[in-house]
Amino acid sequence: MKAKGISSNMYGWVERWKADGKEPTWESLYAACAEAGLDAVETDATPEKLALVRAAGLAVSASYVGVALHGEYNALEAEVLPFAERLAAAGGTDLIVNADPYGGWKAPLPRPESLLQRQGEHLSRLAERAGALGLRLSLHNHAAEREQALADLRMVAQYADAAVGLCVDTGWAHVAGCDPIEWVTRYSERVYAVHLRNQRGRTPTEDLLEGDIDLAAFLEALRAANYGGWLAMELWHPPETRPVRTMTEDVARSVAWLREFAGR
Repeated sequence: MKAKGISSNMYGWVERWKADGKEPTWESLYAACAEAGLDAVETDATPEKLALVRAAGLAVSASYVGVALHGEYNALEAEVLPFAERLAAAGGTDLIVNADPYGGWKAPLPRPESLLQRQGEHLSRLAERAGALGLRLSLHNHAAEREQALADLRMVAQYADAAVGLCVDTGWAHVAGCDPIEWVTRYSERVYAVHLRNQRGRTPTEDLLEGDIDLAAFLEALRAANYGGWLAMELWHPPETRPVRTMTEDVARSVAWLREFAGR
């Protein structure tokens, strides 16, 4: 597999630092990412953060932006474009967008097809702006319910231009009762990015090696699809995970496993 390298989203790191009673400073977080063997991080590439990332010997792979995609386009562009401009200046490649639930996170509402079409059109316009900066835009699946997750897929596959890709999150796909391997196989040309996490049911596991998801089969599906993007993990340790190792140790274990697989 000709992946760009191994990266990580930062949300799980921040949450684990808090759970361990540590102050989650960006300097300490990026340094721990480097210690764990990562090549890059997904972060907003502000000048301050970029300096710390580079001081740690890392690159910026992507930026992740959560937006109310069902809102007005001009407001979306005004929110997203600064992230894209900073990412492009930092040499990143992937702008990852997450659609806030219609109705809010606590009580998401079903979306009519007309709204999915509108969201797809918004993604297409954002992808055009991102493409002009040399970036690829993809939609991240974050829905915890099957119908919402499938609606997100339709938003891209049926209603967005081919320039809009998918960031397949294995953990959230599994929680929603979907098969991330089937998504990669079916939408191989649209898979621009991945977030790797394993699960036991709805509970995230400590690292990529353990859990209900056959991540080796998922990576084989990526290989068959000629995937060439980043292998980005998003380990997350809520209280029910009950971790016994540090975040740095769990990421290092996962990095070693990914490098062994990629080298086959």
